[in-house]
Amino acid sequence: MSSPTARMLNEFALTPLRMATAATNGWAHYVSTLPRSATPLDLNRDLLTWWRARSVRERPTWTHPNEVVREWPVARLRDYSAPEPSCALPTLLLPPQAGHDSCIVDYAPGQSQLLTLREAGLDLLYTLDWAGASAANLHATVEDYLAVVAETVQLVGGKVNLVGDCQGGWLAVLYTALHPERVNTLTIAGAPVDFHAGESPLRDWTRLLGSAGRRGGAGEIALYRAMVEHSGGAQRGRSQVLGFKLLEPLAEWERDVALLAHIRDPEYVARHIEFTNWFEWTQDVPGGFYLWIVEHLFLNNELVTGELVVGGLRVDLGLIECPLFLIAGTADHITPADQVWALAQHVATPPESVHRELVRGGHLGLFMGRESLRDHWAPLMRRVRALS
Repeated sequence: MSSPTARMLNEFALTPLRMATAATNGWAHYVSTLPRSATPLDLNRDLLTWWRARSVRERPTWTHPNEVVREWPVARLRDYSAPEPSCALPTLLLPPQAGHDSCIVDYAPGQSQLLTLREAGLDLLYTLDWAGASAANLHATVEDYLAVVAETVQLVGGKVNLVGDCQGGWLAVLYTALHPERVNTLTIAGAPVDFHAGESPLRDWTRLLGSAGRRGGAGEIALYRAMVEHSGGAQRGRSQVLGFKLLEPLAEWERDVALLAHIRDPEYVARHIEFTNWFEWTQDVPGGFYLWIVEHLFLNNELVTGELVVGGLRVDLGLIECPLFLIAGTADHITPADQVWALAQHVATPPESVHRELVRGGHLGLFMGRESLRDHWAPLMRRVRALS
């Protein structure tokens, strides 16, 4: 039995015990909040509120005012600039793209990555907003996405500070390697560059689902290809979300139990609903693009082996010379820090211009956590502003 398989089986074996422990602790906390005068009717009312709060599903929205200034089949361009920008150099943000809406980068008041960047002085500010799979983009390729980034850079001024989260991060790396003269600074957060580095359940699952076929051959991605074909040419967002849940089989249960424990706290309930709306409202990914990612990045790790070819051009990370800002989470089970730090090993950026920031917490907290935005993103982006 392989080590990754053993780790995953061990995690699932321990899940029932951990679920029972979480349920016991959550129930005890809830009971401790009940007034002595509580009746069975009060209990029923609380359980009904809990059920509604954990079940509500509403489309997530962008929190702050912005203007859609351009649209393509695969994305929209949103302008978050200040009315009178003080920064002459524009900043472009590439959000995550893994089965969820891009609005996580403008998640809520006090939890907006975009507002954090703007308040740090990067106030000539734009973000792409990825479109879900549709008849118009079902056959989109990585070249189509890079073309959108290239057109956006030209539209906003010709040179940018580029910021990329998760999958938006490796896309930002690709664009920078192909057009280094167009990028003033490059910031990536929770973005896999060396997909085989570190200990990652996501990496283990990808390898497990791949067959023992020839490296890079159809056999390795046969299961992934079958999933896409079964879904009519798209990778379903709900499948992506299910995959994330399997990486942390206890997390959703713990969230539900914690909701019951705090069901008499309206602010806590509102925050739970807000997160659930974003997490459970899924968005499909064009199937060909998804399969390209699996084969060339996750399985073959071509971004760091130097074998990646896009649009007929080899992607050479050694052409990147701009200042780098690398952000990773201490408990990120999607993209461990080693996968982010790896970029510095393959670029020509001088060591003194490589800035690493380790944030306490997991993957999503990197982009919308209050502590991450206040204590890490804000000071880092002020340094980017100083270079602009």
